[in-house]
Amino acid sequence: MSVPGADDGFDYFRGWLIAQGREVFVRAVADPDDLAELPIVQVSAADSTGLEGEDMLGIAWNAHIMATGDQIPASSLTIRYAELDPTWNFDFDYHIEMSRRLPRLAALYLK
Repeated sequence: MSVPGADDGFDYFRGWLIAQGREVFVRAVADPDDLAELPIVQVSAADSTGLEGEDMLGIAWNAHIMATGDQIPASSLTIRYAELDPTWNFDFDYHIEMSRRLPRLAALYLK
């Protein structure tokens, strides 16, 4: 197993978030700081463990292979992401900005 890079870490977190269900996902998209209210997030922060769902990212891939016996065509692997909010284009290691934007999560993770 390779050590995940920054992009992998985001993808694995995305897999975890999807696995939490629609209600949690929708709340997190509307207000990411709401994640601080989840007990699993609080435990993760206290234990310094990651919230990763790498296996979630392969479900569609594996289901396709099981259903068809074939690999997913390369042409279907393009992901179109929504336009990102430019106001969130800042260094996430900048603790002052993180504390301003996500105060509850910062209080858990930036001790």
